[in-house]
Amino acid sequence: MDKLKRGDKVAIISPSFSYKKIPKEVASLATKRLASLGLTVIFGKHLDEMDEFESSSIESRLDDFHWAFSDPDIGGIIMAVGGYNSNFLLEKIDWGLIKRNPKFFCGMSDITVLSNAILTKTGLVTYSGPNFRNFGQLKYFDYTLEYFVKAAFGRDPIEILSSESWSDDVWWKDQTKRKQIENPGWLVIKEGEFMGKIIGGNLCSLNLLQGTEFMPSITDAVLFIEDDAVSIAGEYSRNLQSLMQLPDFKNVRGLMLGRFQKKTKMKQRMLIGLINELLSDCEIPVVANLDFGHTDPKITFPIGGWVSGIVKKGASRIIIEE
Repeated sequence: MDKLKRGDKVAIISPSFSYKKIPKEVASLATKRLASLGLTVIFGKHLDEMDEFESSSIESRLDDFHWAFSDPDIGGIIMAVGGYNSNFLLEKIDWGLIKRNPKFFCGMSDITVLSNAILTKTGLVTYSGPNFRNFGQLKYFDYTLEYFVKAAFGRDPIEILSSESWSDDVWWKDQTKRKQIENPGWLVIKEGEFMGKIIGGNLCSLNLLQGTEFMPSITDAVLFIEDDAVSIAGEYSRNLQSLMQLPDFKNVRGLMLGRFQKKTKMKQRMLIGLINELLSDCEIPVVANLDFGHTDPKITFPIGGWVSGIVKKGASRIIIEE
């Protein structure tokens, strides 16, 4: 698969929530920011549709999805926003079309369903990274943009470094009153070295694929896992337990956890206790508080790519590559 390059057309589609949920000023800035990277932004024809579920019909979402992959002039596809229902599309997607027309594909949250299913059905490496709406951030976007550019345009291995600060705010509703929180850095829960294929994204979305033909193998995988504010500590713990109960989990090589949103009320001591209990018989490296998920800023990482590194208190290093 070719990476993005200056001059490419990038299609914005909404396979989950409707594009109409994005404020116009946020969409305008997002378009300008992508244009500053040398990309021409074009939009699916059904983006302005929105039903009572804040989405659009399966047929409309499929039409834009297939259009983006079939048009030879489109070099990449970025999801408009997340949501809840992209799994409605799975059984109707033309997987052969994607195999014949592999393209850069990026999104997060509910888009985890599509990213991992695409990898499973076609072998195409996809990207967990900012949705289109994220590009409309007026402030504090440099870290996110840096890692997107490295993953989307570059071919060199990428070392993940912890951000200096982070935020957990509904920034798209008010960009003038944003508060940054000092980042204490990564939380190493279990030390060790690891190497494996990257599988993961949003935990509750990934779990929707369990037991289906769309679930990727987690054998020899390093799982990158995060969840949103709805996933309070107890909900998160049972969802993580469900993933760990898969037969192939015994062959997982590492667990990388994205930062928790404040509404989850997940405390450091709770997370350490949870991981130590669930992994009492499994000696794999576990590190938390990484910059991906529903807080900002966030890295972009390849689902189906590779990661290696060492996690050790005071001396950790993580490298991702395709």
